[in-house]
Amino acid sequence: MPRRDKLGRILIIDDQEANVRLLEQILAKAGYEDIASTTSSVDAHALHKQFKPDLVLLDVHMSGKDGFQVLEEIVAQNGDSEQVPVIMITADDSAHAKRRALALGAKDFLSKPFDSAEVLLRIRNLLETHFLYRKLRHQNTELEQKVTERTRELEQSQLEVLERLAAAVEFRDDDTGNHTKRVAQISARLGEAIGLESATLELISRAAPLHDIGKVGIPDNILLKAGPLTGEEFEIMKTHTVIGSRMLSKGRSELVRFSQRIARSHHEWWDGSGYPDRVSGQSIPLEARIVAAADFLDALTHDRPYRPAWGMDDTLAEIKRRAGSHFDPTVANALLGINWQASSVLVA
Repeated sequence: MPRRDKLGRILIIDDQEANVRLLEQILAKAGYEDIASTTSSVDAHALHKQFKPDLVLLDVHMSGKDGFQVLEEIVAQNGDSEQVPVIMITADDSAHAKRRALALGAKDFLSKPFDSAEVLLRIRNLLETHFLYRKLRHQNTELEQKVTERTRELEQSQLEVLERLAAAVEFRDDDTGNHTKRVAQISARLGEAIGLESATLELISRAAPLHDIGKVGIPDNILLKAGPLTGEEFEIMKTHTVIGSRMLSKGRSELVRFSQRIARSHHEWWDGSGYPDRVSGQSIPLEARIVAAADFLDALTHDRPYRPAWGMDDTLAEIKRRAGSHFDPTVANALLGINWQASSVLVA
């Protein structure tokens, strides 16, 4: 079985036919079989592109384009991809010529007249390095794919745990546990109504159920209180936004970052009078503005321990009244333009 370094594809570019034939003989005798050659420097670029060599033997002084011009074309064709090593063939031993060739990307030199042993040693060394680099690059690509897949699996596992926790939290003040699902569906409908792209709608749909995950840190005597909250109790209730934000912080996936922004900012008001950061207008993340309206719509149209459900007409009238103060006017108008009476979203 031939050695690895003899499996390389070698391209010879030299305008002297005799030099080409001599190099072909040296290589063939050593067992190299996949060889292409040309005596036309003008055709060299096209042949290189078609042949896809693992190594190039390139004469410096040629008629038409010289070796430096051809070398520039080869390096440019490689771009940021795998670099094909080029050995310059020259009778010019001047330091200037070598520095120029090295600066343009050449890896080694062969002097005329050829020494067969030197030719084979330089080719073998460069091919071995080239194949090792290719193998390492392939392994790095595989490793990156495995890391990406594993990271995605871990993030998905983390998100599933968080979703289950959010559902468990929801059962504390919603015996059906469907509030988070409805908020997700309403948010997606709203996002679609204002023209968001499908990828963003998917993120909102999956992130919205985590909007109240911070309520896990709110005591039952406050969360489940049947009457109005005192000022002190309300301040404690407001901390669920910060708690949720901290639980979702440092996430690397866009979905977890989306969820974090929603958890923190879905109680901010358009006019800046919300909480926890009192930001206003466009400074509030769009996804949080959407979930804020969706959460309000669903919460008012369903029973809570501290009040009975509102009718749809009254709820929509209240949202219209709060447009521009509590809610983003664009989001509020989109919500008011949807026929919720005929929708099954709020029934579940």
